[in-house]
Amino acid sequence: MKKLVSLALALGLSLSLAACSGGASSSAPAEPSATVTVASLNGAKEAVEVEVPYDPQCVAVLDMAALDILDALGVGDRVVGTADTSLDYLQGYIGGGIADLGTIKEADLEAVMACDPDVIFIGGRLATSYAALSEIAPVVYLSTDTDLGVVESVRRNAASVASLFGLDDKVDELMADFEGRIATLSAFAAGKTAIVGMCTSGSFNVLGSDGRCSIIGRELGFDNIGVDASLDTSTHGNEASFEFVVDKDPDYIFVLDRDAAIATEGAKLAREIVENQLVMGTTAYKNDRIVYLAHPAVWYTAEGGITALDTMLADLENALPL
Repeated sequence: MKKLVSLALALGLSLSLAACSGGASSSAPAEPSATVTVASLNGAKEAVEVEVPYDPQCVAVLDMAALDILDALGVGDRVVGTADTSLDYLQGYIGGGIADLGTIKEADLEAVMACDPDVIFIGGRLATSYAALSEIAPVVYLSTDTDLGVVESVRRNAASVASLFGLDDKVDELMADFEGRIATLSAFAAGKTAIVGMCTSGSFNVLGSDGRCSIIGRELGFDNIGVDASLDTSTHGNEASFEFVVDKDPDYIFVLDRDAAIATEGAKLAREIVENQLVMGTTAYKNDRIVYLAHPAVWYTAEGGITALDTMLADLENALPL
């Protein structure tokens, strides 16, 4: 199956490269110079509008959520270069003639320029490179807005990407399953307390509802008692002691293993850090209610993608006694 996917992507890439160099495309718009305006952020993370060629044939992607959306929309054959990723479901875009553009934190500008893309997609980790990348091609910087919520952010971002290709009608189809699943999880979460934490470099950090894993508190409705709502935890959370966890004694503890997500060499597993003598005295541990998010790389590097959202919900559905 993987060989077939790679073959299809390689064929798509060869067609895309032909289109980039002036070849015709069967899906090209009637007016080759047509453009579309999309909502984006700039390097200062301010809302802007970006004019992008309609139906772009050559797409450079430095954000896994954007790549996820392009893949779900069925336009992955336009991807001519991408950042490296360990995500299983996006491995078809690594190698096989698709250019290596660096990482989601550090772009290889020369490699991006060599792709001669019509549009470049980035995420928040590359905000400081926005200006430099904009010298190469229009940059679309999409993000997850925790005030709007992860699900609605995915819907909004997918709609923005779909509008570039005239695929607006496909977004509702891709998002149709999520509302009911959220409702089921929300019904279960009602009245239950939780601490949402991230293990990183041997420490346990608590997360609020302003960044990673915010879907647990905001959309699902677990009462996140680990962080005061006014505190900023959007990057890597705030370090907490396990005495703090014991004192709060939540019904559930959700754990994101950052070291596993980024394959930190020699790092302790989250379970080894969390399940110590103190935590073993908590209600969550005694009732087998410590949830280790099964796909940490998805939660940490791809939140905002359609397949990512499906995976994140499945991690919760499989771990909770719904």
